[in-house]
Amino acid sequence: MAVLVEKRQLVTPGEPLAEGDFIAGENSYQSEGKIYSQKLGLAEIDGKKISVVPLKGPYMPAVGDLVVGQVVDVSMGGWHVDINAPYTAILPISEVKGKPFGPRLEALTRIFGIGEILVSKVIAFDRTRDPVITIQGPGLGKVRDGVVVGLTPTKVPRLIGRKGSMISMIKRESGCEIVVGQNGRIYISGRNPEKVELVIRAVRMVEEQAHTTGLTDRIKAFLEAGKEVKTDEKQP
Repeated sequence: MAVLVEKRQLVTPGEPLAEGDFIAGENSYQSEGKIYSQKLGLAEIDGKKISVVPLKGPYMPAVGDLVVGQVVDVSMGGWHVDINAPYTAILPISEVKGKPFGPRLEALTRIFGIGEILVSKVIAFDRTRDPVITIQGPGLGKVRDGVVVGLTPTKVPRLIGRKGSMISMIKRESGCEIVVGQNGRIYISGRNPEKVELVIRAVRMVEEQAHTTGLTDRIKAFLEAGKEVKTDEKQP
C-alpha cells in the first residue's frame, strides 16, 4: 500500500496516484488495486481518500455556496442573476423582502437594476431547474463600490487557503474588503485604489500559480513589497 504522488502535485489523466487500500475521491477512479487521475489537476490526499482538484472546469452550484453575481434580467417573480454557471440563478422576491408581494416591474428595477452586483447564497439546486439564491443573511446583498475579478472556479480553494489562511493574509496586508465567491467571482473594495490593484494582481498570481508550492509566502512578499514601493514613492 503506497501513495505514488505528493500532495498538491500536478497530475495528468490516467496517472497512477496510489495503490492498495485507498478510496477514490473526486476526479479519480480505481482499477485493479490502483487509483488513477481522471483529470489534469492537483493531487489531494485526505487519509485514505485520494482526489484530484482540476485546474480548469465550470462552476456547478451547490446549496450553501456563497456567490457573486450580476443581475441580467428582471421579471414579475424576481431577478435573474448570472453566477458564472451553466444555469442562470433566480432571486425570488420573497428572498429579498422576506415575504411575497406584487409590485410593478418598474418597482423591482428600482430595487435591483440590470448590471448590478449581488453577493448571495445558493439555497436550492438539483439540476432539474435553475438555482435559487437569497440575499437574506449577514454580508449578503448589493455591493455599491469596488471591482469584481474572475478566477477559475476550481482554483477558489487555493485563494482561500487552508482554514482561510491565504485570503485572511491578503485582507490583512491590503486592508481591503474581499468577498470570495465559490463561483470564481471575487469582489474587492478599498479606499486606496493602489491597494485594490495589488489585490487584483495577487488574484492573478493565484490563477497562474495555483499548482505551485509556497504560493502564500510569495503573495505575502509581493504585497509587502508593493506597500514598501508606494511608501517610498510618497517620500520627498
